[in-house]
Amino acid sequence: MMMVKAPAKINLSLDVLHKRPDGFHEVEMVMTTVDLADRIELDETKGTRIRIISHDRFVPSDHRNLAYKAAEKLQKKYNVKKGVDITIHKQIPVAAGLAGGSSDAAAALKGLNELWVLGLSNDELAEVGSEIGSDVAFCIYGGTALATGRGEKIQELPTPPKCWVILAKPSIGVSTADIYQNLKLEKVEHPNTAKMVQAIEDGNYHGVCDNLGNALESVTLQLYPEVRHIKEQMQRFGADAVLMSGSGPTVFGLVQYESKVHRVVNGLRGFCDQVFAVRMLGSRAPLA
Repeated sequence: MMMVKAPAKINLSLDVLHKRPDGFHEVEMVMTTVDLADRIELDETKGTRIRIISHDRFVPSDHRNLAYKAAEKLQKKYNVKKGVDITIHKQIPVAAGLAGGSSDAAAALKGLNELWVLGLSNDELAEVGSEIGSDVAFCIYGGTALATGRGEKIQELPTPPKCWVILAKPSIGVSTADIYQNLKLEKVEHPNTAKMVQAIEDGNYHGVCDNLGNALESVTLQLYPEVRHIKEQMQRFGADAVLMSGSGPTVFGLVQYESKVHRVVNGLRGFCDQVFAVRMLGSRAPLA
């Protein structure tokens, strides 16, 4: 049996450039992992059956689950004649814009690489992961990175300036596909990715705050007014900078000083059930 940690991510910057011939969108994203994480338990079994076990009713237990797809990909690609029970202990909210499913898949890939003694490098695992979902390659490495292409091209970045990250998810789920379908590229307000990268490289906290941006945010805010409300309230309670992560609906706020964290968190808990105060993990680390 093996236990692997699967941390959530936030998008400090998310830009959508254009639609590609393959139907995916070309993106430019600055992402970083935070210390809110699922735990993935891997138990090798006889035969070749893959089984997903979770007490969270929103976690699919069949081929729709990205961790299931990860195990299936490894089995087929490397002719593995072993099965596995994958127990997912959820802490990351589902359909939240925090890459919970992608991180579960990345954790499964890294754990099964050891359990099945495949000897694959992180680069090789990331290549497999990119066939499963756009965020899986980033989740293999963790830390902080600039992701381009459809999210599979990863360039490592330094650890961002230290701060608190307050996450607030309303009691709704958002379909990434729906958000992209409603995206009008000619109306997108593009964040300045280069300035965000520069702020991180300079260790400039205020520069990071000033350059938060998400090209998908306006679409989600229009379709889901509760997300807009959370963003407005987080700003009102005093977060230094506020942005929606991914396609939503989770909103995060950056706070430099711990003395302000409690005020923001307590204010949000008055109307939002899922509120977390976490730190950025920042640098790459093993998922195990």
